[in-house]
Amino acid sequence: MQNSKQKSYACLFEHYENCFKSNGDCAQGVDWPNEKDAALRYDVMMDIIAHDRDSPRERKIKVLDFGCGLAHLYEHIQKQPQLSDQVTYIGSDISNTFVEACRLKYPNLKFTCFDVLQSDVPETVDYVVMNGVFTEKRNLSFDYMFSFMCRVLERTFKFVERGVAFNIMSPAVDYERDDLFHCPLDAIVNFITKVLGTRLFSIRSYGLYENTVYIYKAKKGEGD
Repeated sequence: MQNSKQKSYACLFEHYENCFKSNGDCAQGVDWPNEKDAALRYDVMMDIIAHDRDSPRERKIKVLDFGCGLAHLYEHIQKQPQLSDQVTYIGSDISNTFVEACRLKYPNLKFTCFDVLQSDVPETVDYVVMNGVFTEKRNLSFDYMFSFMCRVLERTFKFVERGVAFNIMSPAVDYERDDLFHCPLDAIVNFITKVLGTRLFSIRSYGLYENTVYIYKAKKGEGD
């Protein structure tokens, strides 16, 4: 049972809403330090498709930007014509503030507001990307944040056809910030293999103090 003195995961999206209120529609508005590093993260997130040998080739690929914030991933995709032609973008966020901001910017796109721990993902997609969903824990305990991450991944993994990408802060640093979620990779691997039941995953590092994990759905006979 959650300690009554400990905040729930609501403190996470409330923090990002405050960033948006303070900084506006920019990288700092979703609490990334700068645009350059944010763009690198978007590239790494979308590489889940390129790294998937069984990625759909005969149709457009549905990508759910889970925790879409201000839809900066969509803007990044639009700058790359080949990727833009390949992907159907869908945005979602637990924060109605962000969903309404995205709908105002892009009224022709689909944005949904929901809490995956309280309701199902609205539709099945090929890939789910979670950029920044698990990088901060604010004043939540490590155990609470790890449990939250696992519950979200387990729920979301049921609704994807191919895979999920998410990032976490690396524990291989000189010091760990109390407000960030520095998660040991062996704990992630154990969760993927024991709970999600697949051995099809990869972990990428890319010059920032974090790692991105790709988890793929196993076809019948794979991952055993």
